[in-house]
Parts: sequence; structure tokens; C-alpha cells
Amino acid sequence: MESLPSPEPQVCVVVIGYNDSAHVADAVRSALAQGGAVREVIAVDDCSVDDSREVLQRLAATEPRLRVIARPTNSGGCGTPRNDGIDACTSPYVMFLDSDDVLPPGAVDALLTAATEHGTQVAAGLCLRRELPSGREVPWEPELYDTPAIVEHPGRRPRLVHDTLCVNKLYRTDFLRTRGIRFPDGRYVYEDFVFSARVLAAAPRIALISNPVYIWHVRRSAAKLSISLDRAGIANWQARMDAHREAVDILTDAGEKKLARAARAKFLERGLRMYTRELDQRTPEYRDEWWGLTRAYLATFDEADVEHAPAPGRVIARVILASPQPVDLPRLQQVAARPARLVPPYARGADGTPVWSERLPQVGLEHLLVRPMRLLPLTVDASLLPRARSSVLTLRLYELYGRVAGAGPTTVDVELRDRARVASGMRRTAAWRADADPLSPDGSWTAEVLLDLGALDPTACVWDLRLRVRFADGTYRETAARAVAGPGVLRRTAVRDLRRGVRLVQPYATSGGNLAVRVAPGVRGVAQVVRRRVRRVLSR
Repeated sequence: MESLPSPEPQVCVVVIGYNDSAHVADAVRSALAQGGAVREVIAVDDCSVDDSREVLQRLAATEPRLRVIARPTNSGGCGTPRNDGIDACTSPYVMFLDSDDVLPPGAVDALLTAATEHGTQVAAGLCLRRELPSGREVPWEPELYDTPAIVEHPGRRPRLVHDTLCVNKLYRTDFLRTRGIRFPDGRYVYEDFVFSARVLAAAPRIALISNPVYIWHVRRSAAKLSISLDRAGIANWQARMDAHREAVDILTDAGEKKLARAARAKFLERGLRMYTRELDQRTPEYRDEWWGLTRAYLATFDEADVEHAPAPGRVIARVILASPQPVDLPRLQQVAARPARLVPPYARGADGTPVWSERLPQVGLEHLLVRPMRLLPLTVDASLLPRARSSVLTLRLYELYGRVAGAGPTTVDVELRDRARVASGMRRTAAWRADADPLSPDGSWTAEVLLDLGALDPTACVWDLRLRVRFADGTYRETAARAVAGPGVLRRTAVRDLRRGVRLVQPYATSGGNLAVRVAPGVRGVAQVVRRRVRRVLSR
């Protein structure tokens, strides 16, 4: 049988790294393993002080396709070393790889085939965020890549601005050079925002493919967090706004008004929403400064920009613009959650329409009267009382401007889902019953579910609670449950395990306020808790 011809070597993979000797070899090997389509791999070491350079030089001694560029000084960011790679590239196509990530098998072939067959200047594919050490993979912007497509002009697909990554794409080298498309140099955080805007502003034809072409490793427990994860300081938020502002200016100056508007909407839906969710983890001084900086930046948006954004980000932006001082932060965090929820109390304006609060009646919530039930920001409170045999989960569903009563809540499907594998471990269904509670004048409904937590898979450590609220009109809403504290409901408890005898469980509130359950099997987990409790008693 005659073998197929090897693909012509046309691609340069630029690998950048700084003080990452533990991972850089894996990144380089994943690029070299792409096969004959890769003409060269250029590894740019940004003046590391660990042994990264030595690791790269040892690899280069045995691999003729690998070139190492050793920068004499550290650039302070990711843009300059990538620019060095563009300058050194001798191949028709170039792509980028960070030292702590990898390319999956077949990535280069898939991108190169799409670019050459359709004559596009850019080819882009699916990026997978892989959480480590669990290995759980979450697709990045999957809506863009669910169906292969050729985009003749970026303005015809405004959602392209949502994918600000540079690493899941293949570029024609002469396209970047003739258009002067480069990364910001030096210490520039979120340089991808600006580079991606420059690419789109140059109006390339783009091939979109559904293949996974990049594995983004997310190491939240690393000693030094990556730029995208290190959001604790206010400088990170300021850098994000600065990069976003420059990206929007680039698109506006190029006459790409649709893309600029989509970029502002994306800022509200993703950036603003993400940082709002994390405000309870910050100091009061941070929150005050964050509010002022954010309010000043949002004041530069047109009303049409805000109106164009999806509801959660739009509502958060309008609350911030309406108040010079931080207000309603816990409630805003719940609106920013995924899925969003609007917690009571529910106010109405003088004309009876829904508003954010009596204090801020200018922030209207009229969209809640027409929003599909499957997208309504319903609030379901949950308390889990662990017991040795059957644990009791109590759920409370709140009315939302008459929409819940109008649809008629009937049942709720309860699912405990293994967070690491996104796999279902237990499902139960319960009926709602209407409450007669004077403290909830708008109405509420309660359901109780018995859960045998000892029957869960003992190899899974964290279980998330997911709900599907069903209504008499045939609609439903999938959501999470807000964890509420009460006597004994958020404490570690030993429960019966038919296989191991005993298991330790602890309901807790996630960073987003959702109810989840930690599980530790066996006697050892119980013994650790007993020892901690004894130490606390003795220390009193």
C-alpha cells in the first residue's frame, strides 16, 4: 500500500517562556510532535533565572527544527518574546504556544489544511481549558467553533471579538508583517486583547474549524498564578480596562463599528461580570477603588453599548453607573453568578414596573417580564442537613414579579454532579408546595429531598448541586442553588457508607455562593475532623 505524502513543512510554532523549566520541554515536544507540517519551532526564553535555557538547549542539540532565542533582558510580558518569534520566523505560517500549555495531536495539520484549502489569512480552532490536577476540560468559546465556517469579513461574525486568544490560531506570516500586526511590547497585561483587535481590524478571511487545537493548562494552585488568574490586585483590573479600551479604539478607527460594539458588550458580560463575582474576596479599599475606576470607564460607553449587552452584565453596569458609592454588592455578586440569580427583595417603580431597588429605581428590570423562563434569574435557596443515613435537602424557590406563579412550579429535578468529571452521581425529583410565609409577601415554594450521600462514588471529592425547576406550562429553568446557613447545615458530618463503613461530608458555599458538597471517604477523614474539634475544645 502506497503511503500518503508528508505535508509540506510550512508552519513555525513560537514557544515563549519565563522561569518555567518544569513545563517548557513538554510544550516544545508537543509542537515538534505535530509532524512534517512544522518546519521550525522557535523557543524564546525571556531571560529566565531558572534552568529553562539549559533545558531548551539540550532539546535543540538533538532536534534540528528547534531554535532557541535567549533574550538578554526580561521583557516583563508576553508580547515582546512573541514579536521576537515573528521576526525570526522563516515559514509561511506562524502560531503561538505558551510554555505551560501544549498542542494536541493533529492541531497544526487541521489548521494548516483549513488555511491552505480556503486561502485564508487566519485559521482558528477550539481551545480547551484543562483544569489541573483534575484534568477536567472546558471548551473556550464553543459557540464559535461548533460548526466549521469561512468568514469572509470579521464584521459579518461579531462574536469573533469574544475569542481574544492568540494561541488557538494559525496566521499567514506575510499577513502579520505587511499589516504591521504585532503585540504590545514590554510589561503589557492582556496583550492578546490588542493583538486580536489588530488582526480583526485588518479584515482577514478566517477559517473556523471545530477541532481542538490548543490545550490551555489552568493551574490554580501554582505558586505563581498566570496573568489571567492573578486578579487579586487592582492593577490587574486597571490593566484589563486599558487593554480593552485600546482594542475598542483599534476597531473603531478601522471603521468596524459592529465589532467595537460587540467588544464593549463582551466586556460587560465577561470581564465586568467575572470581577464582580469576586468582590467579596477583596478588601474594602479594593472594592471602593474598583467601583470608582469601573464607573469612570463605563461612563465612556454609549447607552446603545450597554443595551446591546446580555442582561446580567447590563444590569450590573447600570447599577454601578447609578451610584457613586459601592452599593448592594452581595446582590450584584449573585446577578454576576453563573447562572445569574436576582435575590429578594423585589422592588417596583411608581408605574409598577420592576426596578433594581427603591434606592435605585432608575435601574429598570422590565426585561424580566418578557424574558424566557429558561433564562430568568430565579433564586432557589438550599440548605443541606447531613445525617448518618438520609440527609435532608431543603429547597426554597422565590417568586419573581409574578413569573413563577404564572408558570406554575410543579417539580424540581435535583442532581449531584462530580465536579472533576462533570458526571452525574445522583438524581432525585421532588414536588413544590406553596408557602404561607408573611416574610415573603411575593410568594415562595418549598421542596424537600432525601439524599443518601454515602452512596456517592467514593473516588470523587466535590459534588455540585444542579437543579431543573419544572413548570405546569411545560417550561423549565436549569440553575444552581444558593447555599444558606442554619443550625447544623454547613458542618462536617459522618454518614453511613455501605462499602467503607463511614464517610465524611461537608456542605459548603462555593465562591459564587452555590451549594456544593465535599466528601472524604473512610475512617481517616473522620479521625482528622475529630482531632481538629478536640484541639479547638482544648484551646478554649
